[in-house]
Formats: sequence, C-alpha cells, structure tokens
Amino acid sequence: MPLDGMRRIIAARLTEAKQTIPHFYLRREVKLDALMAFREQLNKGLESRGVKLSVNDFIIKACAMALQAVPDANAVWAGDRMLRLKPSDVAVAVAVEGGLFTPVLRDAEAKTLSVLSAEMKDLANRAKTKKLAPHEYQGGSFAISNLGMMGIENFDAVINPPHGSILAVGAGVKKPVVLADGTIGVATVMSMTLSVDHRVIDGALGAAFLQVVVDSLENPISMLA
Repeated sequence: MPLDGMRRIIAARLTEAKQTIPHFYLRREVKLDALMAFREQLNKGLESRGVKLSVNDFIIKACAMALQAVPDANAVWAGDRMLRLKPSDVAVAVAVEGGLFTPVLRDAEAKTLSVLSAEMKDLANRAKTKKLAPHEYQGGSFAISNLGMMGIENFDAVINPPHGSILAVGAGVKKPVVLADGTIGVATVMSMTLSVDHRVIDGALGAAFLQVVVDSLENPISMLA
C-alpha cells in the first residue's frame, strides 16, 4: 500500500472514530517493581531457549486475562447493537514508516508469555516490512498502544473501530510512593489510560477491567497460573 494511501485510510478511520464514538477515559497507575524483578528471573531461565520477554508481553497477557475475567468488556459496537466476543483477540499498535498497523494476537488468553512474545515479534517485524495479511491486522475487540519505550509518560489513544476500547501505556518512571507500612519509598510507576466506547462499556465496567490488569501486573506470578 503506498504511504499516502495508508495515511488516507488512517485519517478516514480515526476521524470517523473521534466523530462517531463517544470516548471517555479511565486512568490508573501500576507499580512495576515486582514485574521487573519477575521478568528478570524468567528471562534468565529462558535464556537458553533464546526467549526474552518484554514488559509489553506481560501487558498483552494481563489484558487478555482481563477480557476473560470481565467478559462484558470484551465487546464491540456492531452498527446498531453490541456484540460480545469470547476469545481475547488483542490488537497491538506497531509503528511503521508512514503510519501504523495493529496486528492481532488471537486467543491470547490461552497462550503462554513465551508464545505471545514470539508471535508479537514476528507480527511486528512483518508489519514493518508490510508483509502482514489482512486477516492478521483485522478483528479483535481491544487494542494496546504502548509509547512508553519512546519516553511518553501518559497519553490518550483513539479507539480503532470496531474495538470497544484501547489501552494507552506510558513509560515506567521512578516516583515517591507511600509504602504499605506508611513510610515513603521509591517505586517504578507506569501510567495507563483506557479509552472506552461508552456505547459498549460504562465506567464501572471499564474500572473493573482495569483493576484486573493492574492486579495481574502487580502480582505477575498469576499470569503463569
């Protein structure tokens, strides 16, 4: 697809999204220290297999689990009605020259972190070389856009129709926090903003979804169960 053609499609879809989807936004912060330590431990054990898990791999898994734990949030607006989906088909935004693709990880709730990591790397590499088939970047009910690796601390993402929501992920930043014992300490904190289609997901439902994501990321061993 020519670059100007890609930009025209992106412009048309996102203009339609902002004009027709009643967006609202829910924000949470996540303490990443337990996840970073757990990731380091897992990567040491997986080194011999050539596997290196990213923080984004854990975020994908946490969101896939949340779509199962809060199934009413796994939904899209289908013209004149709401359509609930069963699998956690998670789209992930990948920047490419002239625009972006959102390849979809199918049945992400049923896959291990190492399988998700390998699939994501393959999809991202083929997205950047424009070698994705249409079925690989269409569908799903939910998307993740992570600009944290580019130093962005927080942002609001535009929903990619027909998805019901999209999670914008910022960078982990060291901040002073109140610890469990009431003292002040330092933690690595990541900001997340869930953009929600209010026709599909209301505030309480979106909050419940985000709570599961936060709980999974702050207790990462649960993602191996």
